[in-house]
Amino acid sequence: MVAITVLTLKDMVVSRNLFSRHKKSSERRVVANLVQYENRCRSEILALQPTNNESMNRNRFEEILLSTHRNGMEKVLNELEKTDFYSAPASSRFHLACEGGLLQHSLNVYDAAMILREQVVLREQNLEPLLPTDSIAIATLLHDTCKSDIYKKATLSRRLASGLWEKYSGYSVDYDEGLPLGHGEKSVIMLLSWGLELTQEEMLAIRWHMSAWDLPLQSPEHKESLNAAKKKTPLVSLVQLSDGLASGLFEWKR
Repeated sequence: MVAITVLTLKDMVVSRNLFSRHKKSSERRVVANLVQYENRCRSEILALQPTNNESMNRNRFEEILLSTHRNGMEKVLNELEKTDFYSAPASSRFHLACEGGLLQHSLNVYDAAMILREQVVLREQNLEPLLPTDSIAIATLLHDTCKSDIYKKATLSRRLASGLWEKYSGYSVDYDEGLPLGHGEKSVIMLLSWGLELTQEEMLAIRWHMSAWDLPLQSPEHKESLNAAKKKTPLVSLVQLSDGLASGLFEWKR
C-alpha cells in the first residue's frame, strides 16, 4: 500500500511539472502572438497616414469600388468626376478641412471599418456573413457623397490668443448648391439616382452613419428609425464607429 501511495504522489508531481511546462509554453505562444499582432496593427495604422497624393488616393478609391463588381458603379464614378468630390475638404473647419480631405476621409473610414471588422469577427464569428466586405467598401467610401459641391473657398476671420483677429483662407458651406436633402439620406438618393444597386443594409448604413448627430430635434420618428436600423443590420454600427474613429483619431490634430 505504501509503495502504491508513493507512486501516485510521484505521478502527481510529474503531471504537475508537465502541466507547468505546458502552461509556460502556452503563455509564451500567447505572448508571441500578441507581439506579432501588435506589430501588424502598428504597420496597418502607419499605412493609414494620409498620403497627400490625390492621384494615389483616387486610384485606390476607384480600384476598391470597382472590385465590388456592383451594378452601376462605373456610372457612379463617372458622376463623381463631374463634382469636386476628389478635391473637396471633409469639413469646413473640423476634420481634414483641406483640399482632398473628403477623399482621404472616405479612405480612412474604409480602413477603420476593415480593421474593426477583422477584430469583431474574431470575437463574434456569427457576424461575418452580416458584414460583407463589398458592402463595407460601398457604405464607407460613398457615405459622404452628399458633401460634393457644397464647400466653397472663402476668406474667414479667427481670433488669436492675443485677442487680435486675422484673416485666413478656409471654406464656407453652401447648402443651396444642388438639392438640400439633408446628409446621409442625400448620399443614398444621389447614389440611387445615379443607378447604383444598393442593398437595404447599405442604404441604412449610409443614411444613419452620423448616428444621433443627424437626428432632427425632438423627432421620435427619426429616433425610432435609427434604433430599428441598428437592430436590422450590424453594418450600421460598424460604419458609425468607423466614421467616428477616422474623424476623431486618424484625423485628429491639435
